[in-house]
Amino acid sequence: MTGKSALMHDMLKLNNRLMAPFSTHLAHRYRISLNEFRLLMAIGALGRTASHEVAEITGVNVMSVSRAVATLQRHGRVEVIRDEANRRRKWLSLTDEGRRLYAVMRPQGDKVADYLFSGLDENDLATLADLVERLTGRLEATDANGQSAFLEATKPEGS
Repeated sequence: MTGKSALMHDMLKLNNRLMAPFSTHLAHRYRISLNEFRLLMAIGALGRTASHEVAEITGVNVMSVSRAVATLQRHGRVEVIRDEANRRRKWLSLTDEGRRLYAVMRPQGDKVADYLFSGLDENDLATLADLVERLTGRLEATDANGQSAFLEATKPEGS
């Protein structure tokens, strides 16, 4: 593999390596999936938020958010309250148990970030942040019909 394809696979490898501390230290101990962890961290950071906002912030698709929220709710970690003004909106917030778990898990995320970025100077970090923002923007762009430009451009032939 060479060029852009190799770089993309390196990025996928980076993502997988970043998940190792989660799966090694947190997943089994706290019986939480990766998507549940992502949502717990997002809700904990935001406070009360809506399901669609969590999906947008985390990049997790709406169906996966719904499943993860249901599991978090079943385990007493998230409270779901239907918005009286907009019956389609559900407000999410952490329960006492969710806040306890967030307090345990947040420092782990900070440790991972500190370790990963400790070898980079401020210019490297700024450049990386800019590149990540640009790439994410490209992946989140929509076409004139409101469809994902990324998914439309990467459809298999004949679809």
